Amino acid sequence: MDEDNSNINGQNLKGQLLLSAPFLGDIFKRSVILISENNAEGSVGFVLNKATDLKLHQIIEDFPEFDAKVLIGGPVEQSSLNFIHKAGDVIEDSFKIFEGVYWGGNFEQMKILIESGSLDPVDFRFFLGYSGWSPGQLENELATKSWYLNKPKIQNVFSESPENLWGKILRTMGNEFSVISTFPDDPSLN
Repeated sequence: MDEDNSNINGQNLKGQLLLSAPFLGDIFKRSVILISENNAEGSVGFVLNKATDLKLHQIIEDFPEFDAKVLIGGPVEQSSLNFIHKAGDVIEDSFKIFEGVYWGGNFEQMKILIESGSLDPVDFRFFLGYSGWSPGQLENELATKSWYLNKPKIQNVFSESPENLWGKILRTMGNEFSVISTFPDDPSLN
């Protein structure tokens, strides 16, 4: 994608976390998404809290065992594999999302570094598919309060308990968000 220039209230969304409002359903129900790209062509992000039981060597033929989490990144192109990581200083062609967190890079080089034991699986997240928005779509969804914005923290992006991430981050946002974090998964049970 091209140079970043899309924003809401003067703020570029690249590197921000989106937390779904409690009324969103389907794949976005209680999701936390890291926006990796936001520009005039639209926005791309990855759901950080929809883990699978899959391992990389089960998905990619001839891939070394590497115990990094594999998640459902979103509903778009679920047959594609993307990755974010902390190894931007050693993996060529990585794109910086925010300080210390990178998207993609030279896949063959990463594979060689994994085979040599040079990379730590906890520093990686792999995603089947991604979340995508056409130009202006995400900004409109933010205006209708379908999403809440939050500054990312590396420990949240690489959380060892992604299933608890939505509520955990909302609680740190205080006030009304703390209350929202306690909403039951199924409102009819309230």
